[in-house]
Amino acid sequence: MKDFSPSRRLALGALGLAAAQVLAAPARAADWPGDRPIMVIVPFPAGGGVDVMTRVLLQHVQPHLPGARFVVENRVGAAGQIGFEAIFRAAPDGYTLGAITTPAANTIAIERQPQYRIAEFTFLANVVDDPGGFFVRPDSPWRNLDDLRQAARQRPGELAYGTAGVGSDDHLLGLALEAAADIRLSHIPYNGTPPIITDLLGGSLAIGSLNMGEGVALLKEGRARALAQGGTERWAGTPDVPTFREQGFEVIGGSARGIVGPPGLPAAIRERITAAIGAALASDAFRAEAAKLNLPLRPITGAEYQAFVMRNDAAARALWERRPWRE
Repeated sequence: MKDFSPSRRLALGALGLAAAQVLAAPARAADWPGDRPIMVIVPFPAGGGVDVMTRVLLQHVQPHLPGARFVVENRVGAAGQIGFEAIFRAAPDGYTLGAITTPAANTIAIERQPQYRIAEFTFLANVVDDPGGFFVRPDSPWRNLDDLRQAARQRPGELAYGTAGVGSDDHLLGLALEAAADIRLSHIPYNGTPPIITDLLGGSLAIGSLNMGEGVALLKEGRARALAQGGTERWAGTPDVPTFREQGFEVIGGSARGIVGPPGLPAAIRERITAAIGAALASDAFRAEAAKLNLPLRPITGAEYQAFVMRNDAAARALWERRPWRE
């Protein structure tokens, strides 16, 4: 005897709906991106290194993703946390992507409990790996790190350095120098790099801790001087700036920047985006523009990118165990 009870009909209806959704998902992925714009969230201010990287990259991704239209939205605050959370919470439909930076995204999740889990993002591609640097005004009396160390020892805790936020790569660079040089500086967190540069050039900030790619224009224009850079070797874009290591300080630091999607991005969409970004990163046109903009490139895609971020996560957690940076 057939069961035509209301509960049976509801169960069959639910099964039918679930099956329809499963069958419809590939069709939606096949139609993507359709006529909807793809929003790309940048968790930092317009004009900063992450923002510039994202906007330039998308111009070169578009030709490899027919029909795609990108709209960049800057969601600033809490050293990137607000933007990272917005990316994580977005619907996994391919219409919201975002830029993340490491170790910033890692350290936030170590310090507190944000509304994202770093390992669960859909990792698409890393683009830039930008060494950190310590910048001063051209008229600063400090010519190198030893000058800075002597001044800091004479005025412990008074010399201020600005960073893009507590736990940012800029901040970790400062903590590493304090430990290596046995000095104490005063940390001032900002909402991104542009306001750091404004206060540095205006004379109200002694030291700007920012990435070399963000400060190289200041060096070329003679508006700032870099005391050191945090790569394992000198970046080709700033060959005249010595590393921390060259000056006797075991300090390495920088910012890796890439593009991710929210958790659960369908494989068909993920593969198309990753392929398009990969094609853009490999193109001569993008590389030429990146060189003009002084972007230190480090292309890594897919699973390799995720592994890279998680190695950074392990290193950040090890540092936290040795010296928690909460302020």
